[in-house]
Amino acid sequence: MSDAEEVPPGVDPTVPSAGRLYDFYLGGTEHLEIDRAAAAHIKAKVPELEDIAWSNRGFLQRATSWLAAEAGIRQFIDIGAGLPTRNNTHEAAQKVTEDARTVYVDNDPMILAHAKGLLADAKNTTFITGDLREPDEILDNPELRGLIDLDQPVGLVLAAVVHFVSDESDPWQLVKRYMNALTPGSYLVLSHITADKVSPAGVQAFLDVYSNASEKGYFRTKEEVTRLFDGLELVPPYEGAAPSVTFTGLWGAEDPEAADSDGSRWGYCGVARRP
Repeated sequence: MSDAEEVPPGVDPTVPSAGRLYDFYLGGTEHLEIDRAAAAHIKAKVPELEDIAWSNRGFLQRATSWLAAEAGIRQFIDIGAGLPTRNNTHEAAQKVTEDARTVYVDNDPMILAHAKGLLADAKNTTFITGDLREPDEILDNPELRGLIDLDQPVGLVLAAVVHFVSDESDPWQLVKRYMNALTPGSYLVLSHITADKVSPAGVQAFLDVYSNASEKGYFRTKEEVTRLFDGLELVPPYEGAAPSVTFTGLWGAEDPEAADSDGSRWGYCGVARRP
C-alpha cells in the first residue's frame, strides 16, 4: 500500500499495527511505512523473521486440513485472522471439502476495509468485526450465526493471536470460555510466540516494536502455552509423538527433524479436541 493512499477511519498511520506487520512478514501489501520500519528493526536482530510467519502459516494450513480430512470438521471460526490472503483457513478447508464454512474475525480497521473485497468470490466465507477479548459478542454475531451452526462441532482457530492477551486479562480463562461455548467434538487450533529457545536480542527487538504497536505482545513458556489447552484432548503433533504442543514447523510435518527451522522455534502450537 502506498502511504499516499487514504487510510481508513480509525487507522493511526504513526503506530505500527500487529495485523499489518504480520501481512508484511508474509509478503503482503497492506502495510504502511511505520510498519516496514518496525519490521526492519526486528529483522536486524531476527534474520529468520519471515520464516517465523511462514512456519505459523504452514501450521495453520496443515492443522485446518487435518481437521477437515481426519476429524470431519466442516466449519471454522478464525479469530485475529489478519488479511485472508493466500494459504489461509478457508482455502485449506475447502481443498478437502468444498462445503466447509469459515468466519474470519479481526478488529484492525485497515484489514477490515480490504478483507470483504478479497472474499467477494469466496463461497461459504465471511469476515466480521470482533475482538478476541469479547467472546460473547463474537459468538452472538448474527453474521457468524448465519454461517456457523454452534450446535455442531467447530474448528476454533487462534493462530498467533493469544499472545496479544496480557496475564492480567487471563488468556487461559479466555480460551476456556470459547471452548466451553462450543459443542463437544469441537477443536482448538492455537499457536503462540515463545522465547524459550531463541536469541534474547531478538526477543528484545520484538518487545521494542510491539510495546509501541497497536497490540502489545507477550512471550510465554511451553508450560504456559500447554495450559491454554487445559480440559482438552491434545492430538499427537506428528507420527510417533505423544499428544503435546510443539514448535510450529513440526506440527503435521512428514519429517519433523528437517522441519525444525530457526523460525519454527519462535512459536509453540497445538491442536486439541473438546471432549
